[in-house]
Amino acid sequence: MNQAVTPTDQALSENAGRHIYELGHTTVFASRSDPRFSYCLYVPPDLGRRGPPDLVVAMHGTGRAFMTYRDGFAEFGRWNNCIILCPLFPVGVRGDGNRDGFKYIQEADIRYDEALLSIVEEVGERYGLDVTRFALFGFSGGGHFTHRFLILHPARLWAASIGAPGSVTLLDPTRDWWVGTRNIQERFGITVDVAAMQRVPVQMIVGAADLETWEITHREGSQHWMPGANEAGRTRPERLDSLRRSFEAAGIPVRFDVVPNVTHDGNQVVSQVQDFFADVLKSCRSAGTASDVVKAP
Repeated sequence: MNQAVTPTDQALSENAGRHIYELGHTTVFASRSDPRFSYCLYVPPDLGRRGPPDLVVAMHGTGRAFMTYRDGFAEFGRWNNCIILCPLFPVGVRGDGNRDGFKYIQEADIRYDEALLSIVEEVGERYGLDVTRFALFGFSGGGHFTHRFLILHPARLWAASIGAPGSVTLLDPTRDWWVGTRNIQERFGITVDVAAMQRVPVQMIVGAADLETWEITHREGSQHWMPGANEAGRTRPERLDSLRRSFEAAGIPVRFDVVPNVTHDGNQVVSQVQDFFADVLKSCRSAGTASDVVKAP
């Protein structure tokens, strides 16, 4: 005869499941708003006992190593009272094998900025978190996404770290998206808010040895070709420096880090990104928003 499950047993089971799958290194969740997209998290096990945590989003690149970034930022999240959110935007969500859709924000009827914001709101609801503003890091394809998200949604970010994007969108009102910003209102229904961008601490980071060009040179007739596609520079450091100069010309301060002896490997810049986020958190929290911050040991 089966033993009846009491409400107490059920509550204990649910509590155990939450501790196993929703705290620490979590399982993978499908986005409620669009289950084609998913995410994992690192959630400090002492959630709530040190005050409200802050949210850091780490966006994968073309290789979709989203769990690697989650694991790489876990100790930072633990020691700095941050939840780490790592979305997954898979290759070919429309069945066409497209690897690059998320990088340029829009793919047919998919708006990846809105997909991320939906996931952020879902995480905020699950953990009782204020997600009005969050930090965003991305390297390579994630660097594509990060700087374009910053251009479109600066009011949602307390910091942005832009790592080694292969192609950049300059703040150039004489050229159309994605090379420039002339038709953003028409494309996205959003006006570029430079004043809001000026209030977001920005890091741009790239390896000094990140010099290959085979993946980032646009050729006429290719998927993302448009006039001016290669004019920001030949290599990733050159293109990121063009983005820096574009931002600084608009009055947006940039911390520009060129990491010696590093090729195109996001894992090798994570510590510098953590230093940047730690500095920003310390400044924000000293203003009375949260407790002191420490860098991961």
